[in-house]
Formats: sequence, C-alpha cells, structure tokens
Amino acid sequence: MTVADRFGLVRRSRGVLAGWRRLSRTARIALRTALALILIFAAMTARLLVWPAQGMPAQVSAIVMLAGPGVRLPVALQLADERRAPVLVVSQGYDGYGSPCPPRPPGVQLICFDPKPPTTRGEAEYIGRLTKKYHWTSLVVVTSPPQATRARMLIERCFAGAVYSATGPLPMRSWPYQIAYGWGALAKALFVERTC
Repeated sequence: MTVADRFGLVRRSRGVLAGWRRLSRTARIALRTALALILIFAAMTARLLVWPAQGMPAQVSAIVMLAGPGVRLPVALQLADERRAPVLVVSQGYDGYGSPCPPRPPGVQLICFDPKPPTTRGEAEYIGRLTKKYHWTSLVVVTSPPQATRARMLIERCFAGAVYSATGPLPMRSWPYQIAYGWGALAKALFVERTC
C-alpha cells in the first residue's frame, strides 16, 4: 500500500476529476474565466499597489513627500541627507505629517505646503505650480506603496519632467484598507479626474 493510498489521496483526486467532468461545459468555462480574472486582479494589485515601480537617478531637482499614512518622512529626509536633490517639499495635507515643517536638512531648501484641496490631486496641482516657478526638470515623490502609481500619474499630468517614486513602509494592519482605497482612488484618477 502506498502513502497516497493510505491517506486516500488517490480516491479524492479521482473524485475531484469525476466532479469536474460532471460539470457542464458552460460551468467549466465560467469557473476558468473567474479564476483567470481573480489571478489578473491579484497580479495587477501586486504590481500597481503593493510593489509599484520605484527608483531614481543619482540627482533630481526636488524630493516631494506627499501626505498620507505610512512612514514617509524618514525616507524623504534620508534622500535629502544623501543630497539627492537641493529641495525637499513636504505636504502637510489631510492625514499628513501632522506638525510644523520638519527640521530643515543642512544644505537643502525646505518647502512645506497645505494642498487645496487636501488630496493627492491637490498636491499634484501645487507641485505643478512649483515646478514651473523653479524650473525643475525631475523629482522623486515619496509616498506609501498603494499611493505611488496614482501619485506619479497625477503629477505627470501637471509636470512635463521626469517623475520617480520612493516609498515608505505601511503597518500590516493598514494594508487591506489601503489596497481597497487605492483601487477606488486609482479608478477615479483614471476615469473621472483626467486632467491636472
């Protein structure tokens, strides 16, 4: 007697196959389609909201930290300390940094602002005005992973230069809500608010 026979694995697998064969052709197609859609949705969630594209060149015109959940300020300050840009911009919008401007890193200009409206789109509009005023050609946006793709897309609508992303971590308990919110906000940015 084999191990598979002992645990009934052969009988169970035969039962599953027999059950699969009993399903109508339409039901099998529907199940395969549903499974494919679930896998596509999971892959898109992973690529756009969990592990978004990141990276930047050695130098950019400005480091921009957007407001929101997660640990962003240490990432922005580290980039400033590394002299990756001469300017650090900090959004104090809704659910943002939550206190006065952070201490100015040595040798770096610090700009803090409250976006109107206090949304990622409001931040993108303000950043667009700053890029024109200071003639910036590139920037890195510091966000949380679920916001990075949408933030880059919104800022690119208001700024013709190169936009890169860096992300700070989120606590594990925040991920379910942030993924759900991220999908809703991304859909709104794609289909409703399509301009700067």
